[in-house]
Formats: sequence, structure tokens, C-alpha cells
Amino acid sequence: MERVWMTGGTAAANATEAEGLAGVRRAPAARVRAVAAEGPVALAVVGDCPVTEHELRSVLPAVSAGRWAELTRWPGSYWVVADSGRQRFVCGDLAGTRAVYYAPYEAGTAWADEPGLLGRPLVPGLPLLAARLTAGEHHWPHRTPYEQVRMVPGGFGLLLVPGAPPQLIDVRCVDPVNDLREGAERFGRALTDAVQRRVRATDGVVGADLSGGLDSSAAVVLAAGAGAVHAVTYTDGYTSGEDMTFASRIAEHTGIRHTVATGTDEQLPFGFPPGQPTGEEPVLEAAMYAMDTAYLRPVRGLPLHLTGHGGDIVLDSSSACWVRLLQDGRRREAHRQAVAFARLRNTAPGPYWKALKQAAGLGRAGSLERAAEALEDGPIAPGPAVAGWSWCRLGAGASWLTDEGRHQVAALLRQAARDRQQEPADEFDQWAALRSVAASARGWAPYAAALGVTPVYPYLDNEVVRAAFAVPALARRGLVTYKPLLRAALPELPDWLTSRRSKGSFTAQRIAGLARHQNRLEELVVSSPLAVGGLVDPVAVRAALAQAARGRSATVIADLHQLIVTCWWLTGQTAGKEVTAC
Repeated sequence: MERVWMTGGTAAANATEAEGLAGVRRAPAARVRAVAAEGPVALAVVGDCPVTEHELRSVLPAVSAGRWAELTRWPGSYWVVADSGRQRFVCGDLAGTRAVYYAPYEAGTAWADEPGLLGRPLVPGLPLLAARLTAGEHHWPHRTPYEQVRMVPGGFGLLLVPGAPPQLIDVRCVDPVNDLREGAERFGRALTDAVQRRVRATDGVVGADLSGGLDSSAAVVLAAGAGAVHAVTYTDGYTSGEDMTFASRIAEHTGIRHTVATGTDEQLPFGFPPGQPTGEEPVLEAAMYAMDTAYLRPVRGLPLHLTGHGGDIVLDSSSACWVRLLQDGRRREAHRQAVAFARLRNTAPGPYWKALKQAAGLGRAGSLERAAEALEDGPIAPGPAVAGWSWCRLGAGASWLTDEGRHQVAALLRQAARDRQQEPADEFDQWAALRSVAASARGWAPYAAALGVTPVYPYLDNEVVRAAFAVPALARRGLVTYKPLLRAALPELPDWLTSRRSKGSFTAQRIAGLARHQNRLEELVVSSPLAVGGLVDPVAVRAALAQAARGRSATVIADLHQLIVTCWWLTGQTAGKEVTAC
């Protein structure tokens, strides 16, 4: 499968220059629609976008006037490069699956859709990686795992003006609606088009994930209405029987071809088989490569492969919506809904409500400062997970940091706290979550290429994201109904599907994988640059790994998963290379 890439300001072999855009080069296989007007104004769209030449020409006045957000209003997932003669604008999709990386040079700013095309050494920055493991990646959306390489956050574009520093331009432009009913029809149209347009364009069989969950099931139902689908499902001795039942019912309901791959212990997570690609950033899916290899084999080579990835973000929201109510002074309403939500899920309402009030009172900057203070005060003992949303929650990874590691991470948290831009909690959370799932999709690209599949993420399309986020987060957070937006937007879905309230997970597989590969994983952590560089204590990690492998500490599974794939990624990235520990 040939790579598709694009770059500006750097040299690249086997490159083709984009029409009318001097210095912009692309892979010969890249799908490009470009139009140049009289004079210096030019525009190119690269990627999966059905835009016509007429539509491109109609927005050239927006290019001249610098109305950059208007260049992101077409459906699909794509990059935009525009030149007004005075300014150059580069933008990926709203989620960030089509990333734009950039780096400064004396002659100007180089940009590319892959860090390796920027023409500078890729040096992993260990403190930032440790901070991501401790507090999450969303506090540094413009940072990458590499020193001196920046990224344009999802929802923003990069504006380049000769003689001026690069500038980030907000292109999210979500037009809010008042309630679920008002926004559901628009969302249903956007999602249906995102799936069916692609299926019809292939004029052949397409592949699709079918886990049995709402997101992949809805995508398969929509796809089956437009063409032939070959869905694949993974199961093993640890998989929820309910998931398999729903997947089978969807296959029967739609009449599609359905292949079920039954895994063995060889497919358990954390095996990292020989020959597995590393990729340019650590992603959780790296631990699942053997599983992916098994269940995707039947759809290898099909023109595209639909997934439900990202559905959790656009269809649902988090308890940040009640923090938003507190920010807006609607305390009584926030209390009523939050307490009801907690009780319906057998969660103690008192601590849950307390966490939400604390988040609203501290704000983002205050929460980051408090987290930094906790790290600087001394070692952090691992504790039970706390219910309720927080701007910054220190995970189990904080208890694995050394003194030096805590100092470095605290410094980065304080640095992030200085960005005191006010933002409602629900909006901050949904965009942070969207960028996170986009990073996951982006990071899985080399694995998809190795497995011979072309993944498509309809839930992450620009107009699907805008239509979903136009609906208030509070309305998407159903107290009783799970993902109420899906039911309202697609009433043709079977009621037995949209009434499902449970969600499968791979926790059991991960515990079994930790037990099976425990010795090897301990060696991986001990030899990792994070441990060798004095940021992570391998003794503390070894103890947590031993407990998790015996099933005694399920709360640390997610943090161990992230640490392990980061250590494995670093092993490939730093073989014979320099790493930065300060």
C-alpha cells in the first residue's frame, strides 16, 4: 500500500508539486483537487473529499479574504493548503487524523503530515512522554513526542506569513443548536453521507469492523444500505458473549457477509510479534497487533474498511457537562442530574458530586497547579479511581515516577497552566477526547498498511463532528438512554440495538496478556529510556505489573497499557539514537 504524504518547505524524494502552490510537494498517489485563480490565489484539497472544481472556485474569495474556516466545510477527511499571495494556510481535519506537523528553520517554517518529512532529527522527549503517562496528553495538544517538532491541534489550522512566527487559527466553527431534537436530523444526514458516500464510490465490497457495540453496528447498518459489506468480528475466551450476540444479530438483520475470528492465547495483548511496525508515535493499539492481524485477514485488500472509532466521543459526552452547568451558575440542575446519574450506576453520589464541584471551583489552571503541587510534595501512593470529571487527574503512572520524574512532570504541568484561556469544561473535554481518538487512528496507520486495510472513520468526518458538537453535551449525556443522539438521529436502526446500555471491553484480555508476557514486559520497562533516564522507577512498575497480572488491581490496567506501549515504541525509536532527558 503506497504512502500518501504532503509537505511544504522541505525536500522530499519522488515528490510531485501541487498545482499553483510553489514549494508544496506530495506523494504521487495522493488524491488532490487543486485550482489556481488568476494571480497568486491558489487552493488544494488533499485526501478523502468529494469537493468539485466549481465548489473549490467558489471559495477562492474566502482565500483572498483570509476566511480560513470556510475551507473546511466540505464532508470527508482531508488537508487544505491555500495561498492568498500574502499568506499560506495549512489545515488538517477537525479531529486531527490528518495531522500537520511543523518546525522552525532560519529560512521559515517547514510543515508536513509526518514528522519524518520535516528534515530534522527525531529525538524523543522523555519528560513530555512521562507527563503524558501521568496526566494525559490533552494538556499539551501542540506538542509531539519529539523535541523541536510541533503539531497543529485538531480544530486549528497553521497560518504562515513571511517574516512572522507561525500562527494557529481556530477553524472549529460549530453552530450550536438548542437541544437534541433540533440537532439530530442534521447529525443523521452527516453520518449517513459519511458512510454511504464512500461505500457507493468503491462500487465493490467494503470491509467493516463489527464488534456488536452501537458505533460499529450503526456504521454497518448504514453501509449495508448502500452496497456490499464484509464485516469481521474478533472473539476469544475472554470476550463478552453479549457483544457476539449483538454482532450476529446485526449481520442477520442486514444480510451482510460476516466472518468471526476466534483468537487463542497467541493473540492476547502485549505480544509485540517480530516484524510489527513501530510508527511515529506510541498508540494503545500497538499492543493489539496480533489480535488485529487475526481478525482483519479476511478483509485484506478491500478498497476500504469502515470502523466505529470515535463514536464514543461524538455520540456521548462526559460528566464535564455538569461541571459546565456549575460554571454557568446552574447548581441545582447540575446537582439533580449528577446525583441521579450516579445512583443509576451504583456510584456513591457524595464523592461524585464533590469531584464535580472541585473541578468547577478550581478551573483548568487551578487543577493543573494543584496536580503540580501534589507531585512536588513527594511520592504519590497509588489509590482507587475517583469518580467524577477533573481537568487534570493524576493516574497510577504518578506513583511510578522518581523524584526527578515528578519534578520534570510538575514543571510541564505548570507550563500548561500558564495558558489561562477560559473554556467551558464540556467543550474542553470533548475536543480533548476527539484529539485523543484521532491520535489513535493516526497512529494506527502503519499497522493498517502492514495488514493491507484502508481504514475509514466516518464518525471523525468534519461535518459529522460539527453536527454532533452542535448538540449540547448535556443533551448527549443520557441519564437513562445510552447515546441518545444515535437513536434520535437514525430512527431506522432496530430498537433492540439502540436500547442497549452495556459496552464491551478488553480488560480481561489485557490482564491475561500481562500475565502471559509478564517477564518480557518487566525487561522492556527496565531497559526503557524512561527508566534508564531516571524518570520512572522500574521497581514500582514491576510491583504494579505483578498485581495486575494476577487480576488484583484492575484500576491500573489502562496506565500500564500506556506505559508498556510507550516503552516498546521508545525501544524502536531510540535504537542507536539520542533521547532528551531534560
